[in-house]
Amino acid sequence: ILEAENARLRTMLDARTRVGTQVRVAEVLSVNSNPFRHVIVVDKGSSDGVYDGQALADAEGIIGQIIETGVVSSQCLLISDPGHDLPVEVNRNGLRTIARGTGDFSTLDLPFLPNNADIEPGDLLVTSGMGGIFPAGYPVATINTVKRLPQEPFANVTAKPKANLNQVREIMLIVASSQSTVNGAATKTSDEER
Repeated sequence: ILEAENARLRTMLDARTRVGTQVRVAEVLSVNSNPFRHVIVVDKGSSDGVYDGQALADAEGIIGQIIETGVVSSQCLLISDPGHDLPVEVNRNGLRTIARGTGDFSTLDLPFLPNNADIEPGDLLVTSGMGGIFPAGYPVATINTVKRLPQEPFANVTAKPKANLNQVREIMLIVASSQSTVNGAATKTSDEER
């Protein structure tokens, strides 16, 4: 068990360089048993600098984001949850779209791609950086199926998440550059007051 945990943590440390921002490692404490709500609880909270909306990733790809921060733990919404939308782009050509959770850990839906969109099975989806929550260029999913429907305005496109969302044990909490600046400024102010 310890060897497996060490291997996962080494892989995550290697992935930190891809993120290019400050990260904190957290451990998953529990998983919501509701099959229609993909929420996990991690062992970091506001006392550790965690904030609502903070992005989560593992060594393979994006996992989700913080939705409720407690003092010592936080609830996280996975990208597979039907209520989660994530701005992504196709790595091959920069085509931007939205990846939406389906309630299935192994499938994301891309509902807003027109039939003539330049997208193919096997294309890598990465975060676009739009919205400011997720860092740009981090892996999200690989395109599984592309069904072009002539009678419909949009193609039926699905993708498989890069991260194993139903097997995650440790995660990286990605600190946004604006948040680290705010935390740094707050620390400086409180130090000056002393």
